[in-house]
Amino acid sequence: MDIFLKTISSINDKTRVEILHFIALNGEVCVCDIENSFEMIQSRISRHLKILKDGGFLKVDRRGRWAFYSIKSPMDEFRQSILKEISFSDIKVPKLNKGCKSE
Repeated sequence: MDIFLKTISSINDKTRVEILHFIALNGEVCVCDIENSFEMIQSRISRHLKILKDGGFLKVDRRGRWAFYSIKSPMDEFRQSILKEISFSDIKVPKLNKGCKSE
């Protein structure tokens, strides 16, 4: 039950759904890319990313001082179905706007 509630609560926010959809569309992205694309401060972005990661949607790959987020794989059927529903929704996300020299 705890996993179910964490998953549901992680997508109970418009910004988190938009960030999740943004990552699903763009693949692996750096926190600074999300910050620049969404024009939000890093601490706010990081909080949303932590909640999505704890909800079982994201994985993080740390490379030096950079943190790259991508959709977790493999993923259970329940979360896959949520991602599929999000992809069919009319959710507007900004274009990828590289925010740093991350590589």
